Amino acid sequence: MIAALRTCTAILLIGAAILPATAADAPALPAAYVAPAQPLSIVSEVRIGGAVQDPGSAEGKLPGFSKANVNGEILFAKPQISADPFWQAFVPRPTVGGSYNTGGRTSYAYLGATWTVEIFPETLGRRVFLDGFFGGAAHNGYTGPKAETPYGFNTLGCSPMFREAAALGYRLTEHWSVMATVEHMSNAGLCANNRGLTNFGGKLGYTF
Repeated sequence: MIAALRTCTAILLIGAAILPATAADAPALPAAYVAPAQPLSIVSEVRIGGAVQDPGSAEGKLPGFSKANVNGEILFAKPQISADPFWQAFVPRPTVGGSYNTGGRTSYAYLGATWTVEIFPETLGRRVFLDGFFGGAAHNGYTGPKAETPYGFNTLGCSPMFREAAALGYRLTEHWSVMATVEHMSNAGLCANNRGLTNFGGKLGYTF
């Protein structure tokens, strides 16, 4: 747990180091980052971070394994669905990513969509935002009978599973942002066992 928390703390400290010394020195964002009408790249943003593997479960509290995850993801530019900016704002960014557990427990890859909403843009300068993700994840964890679950593993029932995630973020500059994250994966009761995984962490993002 300590090693994992150090990983997440380091990520957040790197982002904090980029912050100006005082609020008065904060660089003005151009009404915060807004994706161009014609994206410069099919990639909208890349993120890297870490997480603590399900602290309340066998994968996160039993001794003998590292509980730290290393995570990376790519968010692609929004597809142009509507010419109306109002409806286009509801279009998510296609997202692909993966998480590697450094202790040999469950690792996974995921694919889905990310929605981003700015919080109080008029008063906070469009720096603070919320992310929501929904999609699927394929993993290498244990899917067999509950009675035969290996030490240090959750009984996940099957693969692939559903993945939901959320992030609270802060834009340090036009391009850099830092986020606190939570994610949950489960099979929604479609398989015999459904212990799932719930991980907590942080990420550093670069927007193109």
